Parts: sequence; structure tokens; C-alpha cells
Amino acid sequence: MRAAPSPALPQQTAAEQVRSVLARALSLSLTLGGQTPGGAPGPEESYDLLGGHTVGARGRLTLHPPADSPLADRFADAPRGGLDARVDLTDIAPTALRDRVRARVSLTGRLAPAAGDLGSLRLDLTRITLRTGTGTEEVDPRAYALAAPDPLALEEAGLLTHLADVHPDLVADLVVLAGSRLPHGVVRALPLALDRHAVSLRCEYGEGHCDLRLLFPGTARDASEAGDMVRRLLTAPRCSHHH
Repeated sequence: MRAAPSPALPQQTAAEQVRSVLARALSLSLTLGGQTPGGAPGPEESYDLLGGHTVGARGRLTLHPPADSPLADRFADAPRGGLDARVDLTDIAPTALRDRVRARVSLTGRLAPAAGDLGSLRLDLTRITLRTGTGTEEVDPRAYALAAPDPLALEEAGLLTHLADVHPDLVADLVVLAGSRLPHGVVRALPLALDRHAVSLRCEYGEGHCDLRLLFPGTARDASEAGDMVRRLLTAPRCSHHH
């Protein structure tokens, strides 16, 4: 029971979604393609990095492993062009939903020592995959480089938890806006996501759930505008709401 947004409605592009996931990610998982120093296939190796990455201009991803990490030794022996690598990130809803995974992002490419940044590693992207509840999408690395994170990406978690913890009445009123579009029997509704275009709610049932996306009457550029947009949703004419 999932409600897929109509492509005609304003929403983040897949490239913007990936940039937003990266912007707020605190941790990531790195898998190095199995390759021995001589170039022969070898076993894959996985590493978890917590707070060990930065995202630069055009989405360039740089990893900063601890100095005592085995990764440093791994790259001392690496071939000149670097190693095949995959970076995986999981986007988790900040509210206490049953199924909190909102998206999974995989970035594949070559990982090599970053020039002029001792101990850091840069990922040269060749492939990007975005998996959400509505399916899997390949994102063009060029589109990714040109995209920007949603302006609310870094403040989204605070806004959603504030809405859930302090304004459950507003959440209930937003669910009422959906009216006949929601199947009967909603057990609980919680804020799921927020971007400059809309707020999304997860409506949970005894079994399963559906996601409801409520379009703002305008575009929110920051946290205070997002709060205003949520309030304006509740006073706007009913005909402007979509999911």
C-alpha cells in the first residue's frame, strides 16, 4: 500500500535526492573491490566510516579514514589508478516509524589518494543507484554533479521530530486533509519526509502503510518558511492538495 507521487508534481529529482542523502549522512559503508596489488582478483573488503567523509564542489566525495585504519595500508600498495570501490549510504527517517529506511544510495567508482590531502581518499564516480520505496533508479553522474541538495536537507530531521513531538495535533489535521484518498483504518500517522516542495506523512495500518505527500502552496527556502508552509497547508483550499 504505497502512494507513488505523480511525476507532474513538483518534487526533488533523483540527483537532488542523492545529494540530499549525502549532505545529511553521518556514516557510510565502503566496499573495496577484491583486487590484489598485482591486479588479480581477491576477496572484497568492507569498512564502516562514521563522520569520516566530506562532500565538496560538484558532489565530490572524499573519505577521511582514521590514521590507524587498515585502509591507509591498503592504499600504500594500491595500483596507481586506485581501487574499484562502492560506497553505500542508508537514509533513515528521524521519526519512530515501523520501517525507517527511506532510501539507499550506492556510489560506485575508483577510490584513489586525494591530491594534496594526506591520508584522504577521493572517489571518482562511474555509477550512482538510488533505491526508494517506489523503485530503483540509475542517476547520471553528470546530473548528480550539477544538482544541489534540497535547501532543507540538513534541517529536515529537526523539523520532522519537532512536528512529531510538539505538534501531533498538526499531524492529525494534515491527515484529515487527505480525506477520502486514505484507506480506512489508520492506526498511526507520523511525519516521514520534508523538502522544499512538500511534507510527507507515513500512515500506518494494522498491516502495511501508505505514504501521503502534501504539496506546499509555495517553495520553502529554509526552516522557518517550511513551518509557515505546513501551517498554510491547513488553511489553504482543499483542492490544492495532492499525493
